[in-house]
Amino acid sequence: MKFVFVIDPIQQLDPGHDTSVALMEAAQALGHEVWITQAHQLSVVDGKAWGLLEQVQLVPVTLVGERWVTRDAWFSLSESIPQPLESMNAVFMRTDPPVTVPYLFATYLLDYIDPTQTQVINAPQGLRAANEKMYALQFRDAIPETIVTQSKPVIREFVEQQGAAVLKPLGGKAGEGILFLEPGDRNLNSLIEISTQQGRIPVMVQTYLPAAKEGDKRIILLHGEPIGALNRIPTGAEFRGNMAVGGRVAQVGITAREQEICQQLAPTLRRDGLIFVGIDVIGGYLTEVNVTSPTGIREIDRLEGRCLGQQVIEWVVAHQPHRAAT
Repeated sequence: MKFVFVIDPIQQLDPGHDTSVALMEAAQALGHEVWITQAHQLSVVDGKAWGLLEQVQLVPVTLVGERWVTRDAWFSLSESIPQPLESMNAVFMRTDPPVTVPYLFATYLLDYIDPTQTQVINAPQGLRAANEKMYALQFRDAIPETIVTQSKPVIREFVEQQGAAVLKPLGGKAGEGILFLEPGDRNLNSLIEISTQQGRIPVMVQTYLPAAKEGDKRIILLHGEPIGALNRIPTGAEFRGNMAVGGRVAQVGITAREQEICQQLAPTLRRDGLIFVGIDVIGGYLTEVNVTSPTGIREIDRLEGRCLGQQVIEWVVAHQPHRAAT
């Protein structure tokens, strides 16, 4: 089979951390062709989606002690070849957020892949529907007290009622721009003004969950089913647990409450074509649904001696559309 991954420049990826590389390695290990492209290299010609593709050969990482190790030259590329994306069996859309206008345009181009010929993971219409902060709001029994607004008085009132809150930009990633708010903070008005750009852009504000001190759990879902998890624990004076800001990762199980949350999400994720998803859970509450390029596979594999990437690729192979004869 042939897989193509729409990714950021491969030279910028960290093979010991990036889930995209783990998935590509898994596909290669299972004997499949692996191709890559970038969002700006997509086009539509004669009503079909095309990409400027390069076939990639990867040198797999190896686990040495408690870290993944790779060579300096960990990949090689073929010459670029324009090809219709329907010549591939599956397309993984794995461009990192934030979701910008060019990103949205790329999803429109991917709409021109016939789903009866080639599976797109995650589905472009699902990527457009699922803002990683807002999408969780529809699961009211699973989320903490939450508001979305650009109004400073509304935010101030919420913070005062809750005693402490966390503010999140709707388009943020990797913990960027997340703020801890308290009623007595003399900078509270300024923090709100900066985050909302003087009341022009809405933000999400959630009640602060003290359980965040024990960790922010990332759960990986495949077609709505949880297949692995890790705990991201804040270190030092940092209240965020994101790996991108230095959070420590630890092995962790999935609780009965978290299984219930996954069951609540599963039908909606499947409806929206969101096959590979990472949800964030703190103290039994859903806080985010990550759909653009969820990460965590490398860390789970290292902690548990697994290969989640192969499980994902095997699922995709088993759920291939019945391609029409050409």
